[in-house]
Amino acid sequence: MKSSSPQILTSAPQVPVQNSVYRNELLLRMCSADVALLKPHLRSVSLGLKAHLEVAGSSIVTVYFFESGLGSVVGELRPGIEAEIGIIGCEGMTGSSLVMGDDRSTHDCYVQLEARAFSIDAEIFTKALSKSPTLRTFLLRYAHYFHLQASFTALTNARMNIEDRLARWLVMCDDRVEGNRLAITHEFLSIMLGVRRPGVTIALQTLEGKGLIRSNRGEVVILDRSGLIALVDGSYGRAEAEYDRLIGQLH
Repeated sequence: MKSSSPQILTSAPQVPVQNSVYRNELLLRMCSADVALLKPHLRSVSLGLKAHLEVAGSSIVTVYFFESGLGSVVGELRPGIEAEIGIIGCEGMTGSSLVMGDDRSTHDCYVQLEARAFSIDAEIFTKALSKSPTLRTFLLRYAHYFHLQASFTALTNARMNIEDRLARWLVMCDDRVEGNRLAITHEFLSIMLGVRRPGVTIALQTLEGKGLIRSNRGEVVILDRSGLIALVDGSYGRAEAEYDRLIGQLH
């Protein structure tokens, strides 16, 4: 059952931010005045798998700046017919609608891989946007990048086969997580790619047969990142280059 309140893991209590060392690329690159504006209200939280951060059609309650893990923005045509629109990792944030002047989320957003993030109350965040002459402009550049990412996802889904789409998705996840192991199930992959589970199984087997990945139960290990990038043939890299231009290089 969907909830607008994410699951906060009890092992990681919410605590105020104590220093200026961030892993989130937006917080790292934000001007010092804007960081100072947000910092007193940022809380470090740990988010559980499948925790809902935004619910389609509902008001945004909290904004999350990811430090680790992955969030998925997922669109739904009707119950059971859904697909991932975009990925959020340590390069980004939730709550882009607030930056663009709306208070509601168009799509669901939930945690795909357990995450740590800095959270801030949406009302406080909106006031900060109004108070600062630079914060909204900076974060609009991220919102523009995210729309570019989503547009390439739409293009890829329309014109490329499942194996290529999966390869692109794995590289994008690899950009945002430490190490080369992704804890992900076939069921979750089918939602992310908008295909049936048997299609996911065949696609994983194909990539494994090429020596690009190793697929275990509930886990995908990336063995050849360069090979995956070559396979996707241009569907990965252009949006990422725009992030570098607009914000700065991904870690």
